[in-house]
Amino acid sequence: MSALTLPLISEVSQPGSILAVKWEEAAARETAIHAHSQGQLIGSLAGLLSIVTPSGWWIVPATHAIWVPPHLPHGIRSHGPFRGWSVYVAAHTCNNLPLQPLTLRVTPLLRELVHRAAAWKRVPTTPIEFRLARVIIDEIAGLDEEPLGLSRPSDERLCRMVNAMLADLADSRPVDEWAECVGMTPRTLARHFREQTGLGIVAWRQRARVLRAIEMLAIGKDVTTIAMDLGYDNISAFIAMFRRVMGVTPGHYRREGREAS
Repeated sequence: MSALTLPLISEVSQPGSILAVKWEEAAARETAIHAHSQGQLIGSLAGLLSIVTPSGWWIVPATHAIWVPPHLPHGIRSHGPFRGWSVYVAAHTCNNLPLQPLTLRVTPLLRELVHRAAAWKRVPTTPIEFRLARVIIDEIAGLDEEPLGLSRPSDERLCRMVNAMLADLADSRPVDEWAECVGMTPRTLARHFREQTGLGIVAWRQRARVLRAIEMLAIGKDVTTIAMDLGYDNISAFIAMFRRVMGVTPGHYRREGREAS
């Protein structure tokens, strides 16, 4: 797959500086792992992005954006045609912004502000532009986080375990069997896993299934096929799990993404 083409940017160095850009891809693309000296908010206007870092995996549907802190290595993949935007924020202006990558729900106000700033095709240069840039930064700081990310454990044995889980999300083996595989007691495994990922093993697997389901929805797969691919014999059980994690059914989520686009 060829590299995702992002606009070249100059260093964003002035206090309060941002650089907003938009781009469009006609087909699925991806970038290799890279990093920026600036913070970056990556948003979708239509289509779906996946972001990977050494510590996790996030997705960005059309209703959301992901915040990537300065200097964090990350790769990007688009799932089919995509239109999106980025706001680059000078590192010394990121003091009140998250220190970790987060998926955030974008407000209509932020969308309009980014649209205005992207029309400059440069960093702010006038007092009015700098005031608008500060409003964008404040708006980013106030966005609500949503559970569209998945942290990876740091322990090598647990990494092998989650790699196996991600390779076959239909695998529903219980915690005690995973514990035997990694050479831990079930209680020790559960404790280390929660400490390193912030989730229990069952909840982590459910969120992984939801993220994979969202990727499948983005490329047009129907809910029945997705449920079967993820190991659910009962479609109602899959829909209930998706709703428990995301607050809406898969069908509603797909419609919401189309309306946002």
